[in-house]
Amino acid sequence: MLRSWSLCTLFLSAALGSAQTLRQASPWASGVGLADRIGERPEDWPLLTAQFGHVTPENCMKPAAIRPTEARWNFDLADKFVAFANGKDLKVVGHCLVWAKDDRTPPWFYQDGAAPASKEVLLARMEAYVAKVVGRYKSKIHAWDVVNEALADGQGELRESGWTRAAGDEFIARAFAAAHAADPAALLIYNDYNNELDGKREKMLRLLAKLKAGGAPVHAIGLQGHYEIDRVPYEALEKTLAALRALGLKAVVSELDIDVIPRGRWWADGNKHRAEMAKINPYVEGCPPEVLARQAEQYGRLFRLFRQYDDVIIRVSFWNLHDGQSWLNKFPWARVNHPLLFDRQGHPKPAFTAVLKELTAPRPPVPAK
Repeated sequence: MLRSWSLCTLFLSAALGSAQTLRQASPWASGVGLADRIGERPEDWPLLTAQFGHVTPENCMKPAAIRPTEARWNFDLADKFVAFANGKDLKVVGHCLVWAKDDRTPPWFYQDGAAPASKEVLLARMEAYVAKVVGRYKSKIHAWDVVNEALADGQGELRESGWTRAAGDEFIARAFAAAHAADPAALLIYNDYNNELDGKREKMLRLLAKLKAGGAPVHAIGLQGHYEIDRVPYEALEKTLAALRALGLKAVVSELDIDVIPRGRWWADGNKHRAEMAKINPYVEGCPPEVLARQAEQYGRLFRLFRQYDDVIIRVSFWNLHDGQSWLNKFPWARVNHPLLFDRQGHPKPAFTAVLKELTAPRPPVPAK
């Protein structure tokens, strides 16, 4: 694999000039989400360290992993991940301190004996948790996804959860304040999905305005970027990046991929299509060249847009290193997927060529309004 990767890199270098990698060519930080045990996978290290400068662990820094019960702290995998990254000159993005969903929050956070925890108890627990975790990695972790996925998809401003039931929206500002107190040098991010889309974007902007007015130390907004082929929301993304520019806020594209097997119908019509969709697995023997070409064109167009807003964007992180490791091989049903820039052998795909071409081209102008 490593020999093949080196040959592909040399070929691309000759075709595209001296900038061989995303890490070299990007005007922003180049990042990737990784399996927690990356330190045990030396076969992945050459691709990782050549292409990326920032790393986000998939699971080992989530509250359910670090403190599954009130009595138990578990830093083993997180410590190993941070030590590996620091040893490879990779900056770590901690993901995440507060996940504003009940099925992603350890139940003990919400309970006080047999009764629900009061606002005071819940917020004190959260602040103590944030202080301990961020303090443990002070100067070792560059940035934190402080609050993850708090916005409602449907009615209302925020997703209903134990956090909102006890504390309304106050938990968000308090989480950011606690993280900043524990490590004043860390970059602090609010992260969500579909927050570039009409409707949810406006909820996000209202939340940001309130946080900013209250002095909360929110430094950047995470746009997850889990897109589907032929459905990349370019216009909505541009509206969002323009709005963040107007607010003086930075953006990170935190979890980027383009699924070649569209999944949106999985949740349509009361989930009635799931048995039928679970049988869809068209690319077991490889992704057809015409699909890879469409994916490449759409990645290229996406990065052309990002270049127009490289004063706003400070990092673009892909979610997983190569196609074989993508979460989209399992979510929301099992299938052989091809959503990233590198194939299962770690070789660059047409999408990589398209992205690198945009990164090395002159910066396109922002369209006149």
